[in-house]
Amino acid sequence: MTDGAPTLQVDNLETHFFTKDGVAKAVDGVSFTVNRGEIMGLVGESGSGKSVTGFSILGLVDPPGRVVGGRVLFQGTDLLTLDPEGLRQLRGNRIAMIFQDPMMTLNPVLRVDTQMIETVRAHDSSVSADDARARARDALGQVGIPSPDERLKAYPHQFSGGMRQRVAIAIALLNKPDLIIADEPTTALDVTIQGQILYEAQKLCRETGTALIWITHDLAVIAGLADQISVMYAGRIVEQGMLDEVLDRPAHPYTQGLLGSVPGHNTRGKRLYQIPGMTPSLLNLPKGCAFKERCPHVDLACEAAPEITHPLPGRAVRCVHPQLNAGGRAS
Repeated sequence: MTDGAPTLQVDNLETHFFTKDGVAKAVDGVSFTVNRGEIMGLVGESGSGKSVTGFSILGLVDPPGRVVGGRVLFQGTDLLTLDPEGLRQLRGNRIAMIFQDPMMTLNPVLRVDTQMIETVRAHDSSVSADDARARARDALGQVGIPSPDERLKAYPHQFSGGMRQRVAIAIALLNKPDLIIADEPTTALDVTIQGQILYEAQKLCRETGTALIWITHDLAVIAGLADQISVMYAGRIVEQGMLDEVLDRPAHPYTQGLLGSVPGHNTRGKRLYQIPGMTPSLLNLPKGCAFKERCPHVDLACEAAPEITHPLPGRAVRCVHPQLNAGGRAS
């Protein structure tokens, strides 16, 4: 670890999928920094590359996908240079991931207590089984699971889908990691439980200094959670900045479209706004700006690939026509 280094610094990360139809640049030059105790929202439509970004950070991309460039510095150490054993020592201990599908975390043939106790003791053999069980019970209580002592004795198939997701979140919280990557973890949960999970996530980051990347398509969730936001489209980050500034004054037309699509942001009685068109195939991206076929501000200048500019203090925007006078805010 390098003293004073950010918890995570991603520099020009590139992950490509090599298929019979061509090369899909799922992550194409993505860069961002998350400091200790900070929460970053990674936002975009399905297929934008946000989940692949999370998998790439942890070395979880399988063929035909491969990380082909960039650096992923975790507390100053480049994760892309570590061997599988080095990554295994970090995963579940200092770095945790919460998957959208809880069964990617849970073993269906082992009781919940067995899985949670093993998660604790695999990285610290000095912890007794009783102490590990107590930590597991407390973690289940954190995520709102009633009668945690009884639930520890159950198998994953005895839980509902939402309950399994809460168990998976509890496992991620067990070792109080330095970094958590959460891939749409509250999609299957009702609003009350979702609120409790978001509260516990913020509390963990404040009290322990854990850095959190929250991957989602739901701007309303991010609005009440994150400190900063990175908006992805077609494998690239198109806008970055502090959360309140981006939501109040979005500069990229795509960010404006996402905000306009939030139901509470529309005028009562009017049709819900939607971004026209579809996300382009990563195998057949248009030349120049990937968003140009859906953008209301497109012109000939958009035929050239836009570079990152900084039209506002602390704001990065990939657009030749940033909308600096736009209003916004997810509700």
